[in-house]
Amino acid sequence: MTKPLVSLAVLKAKPGKEEALKAGLLTLIEPTRAEPGNLDYVLFERRDEPGTFYMREAFKDQAALDAHFATPYFQRFAATADDLLSEPLQLIFLEQVSD
Repeated sequence: MTKPLVSLAVLKAKPGKEEALKAGLLTLIEPTRAEPGNLDYVLFERRDEPGTFYMREAFKDQAALDAHFATPYFQRFAATADDLLSEPLQLIFLEQVSD
């Protein structure tokens, strides 16, 4: 059986773009959760660093993640990234080591 692909996406807003980034990320939640290969998709904002967001993601496999990246709503968000992000999106892949 294939292990789920789990990651944290780290997204840091440019000064003055915090709310726009948050709004853009929130638009991804509902359609992503409806994708057949999605297992988890939850947005967090750092308490001590407003404008720094973490998206906890889990997909059934690499193909499901690739399908997510190809969706029109993700592509629309990606097209705004240069305007919203102070640094490139960081995607950290995780290996689950406990239940």
